[in-house]
Amino acid sequence: MIGTIINVIAIIVGSTLGIFFGSRLPKTMKSTITAGLGLFTISIGLSMFLKTEESLIVLGGLLVGAVLGEWWKIEEGLENLGRWFETRFGGNNAEESHRFIRGFVTASLIFCIGPLAILGSIQDGLVGDYELLAVKSVLDAFASLAFASTFGIGVVFSVFPVFIYQGGITLFAGLLNAVVTDAMLTEMTAAGGVILIGLAISSLLEIKKIRIGSFLPALAVAPLIVWILSLFS
Repeated sequence: MIGTIINVIAIIVGSTLGIFFGSRLPKTMKSTITAGLGLFTISIGLSMFLKTEESLIVLGGLLVGAVLGEWWKIEEGLENLGRWFETRFGGNNAEESHRFIRGFVTASLIFCIGPLAILGSIQDGLVGDYELLAVKSVLDAFASLAFASTFGIGVVFSVFPVFIYQGGITLFAGLLNAVVTDAMLTEMTAAGGVILIGLAISSLLEIKKIRIGSFLPALAVAPLIVWILSLFS
């Protein structure tokens, strides 16, 4: 759990600095920074997707995942969680409320999706080696600084999903390491890349509103499809 704790501290420190300096930035500069984050997130997502060995598995995972996500109302759950934090620690007007929730959801998804979060947590849980999570912590610190300068304090509260997600993987590292194969992780990463691209289009570049939370089950469905196909190979 040491790696996850370091990651959480890094996000808090980065967010705090972002909030402090963000209040001194003009609105046009914040808008440009957000656009830059959006473009960078798309490039990261694209590089993750290009690692796929079978794009139809990713497509199937996304479609089935979207159905499950809408059925389970994951998007509403994330927004409600952000709203719950906002009512206790956020602003008092509609604009501040929207900004808080947007920052919370966006940061939570970006910090949790990706191979470093999964591989680093498994490595930390199995042998106590948190090197990968330390690298992720540095990256997340700079990302949270940039996000918080635009979205404010909502980014700080993304540490709760990060702690639960990575901490859970660390606790069950032995089981996951025995079950998750390289092929499964590859398609999971590719599905995560598509989700990140959608997140950039929806929340950062605001080109088109996409219910990104509903696609999160794809991270489990894609490797499940790989496992099912392996039974017939």
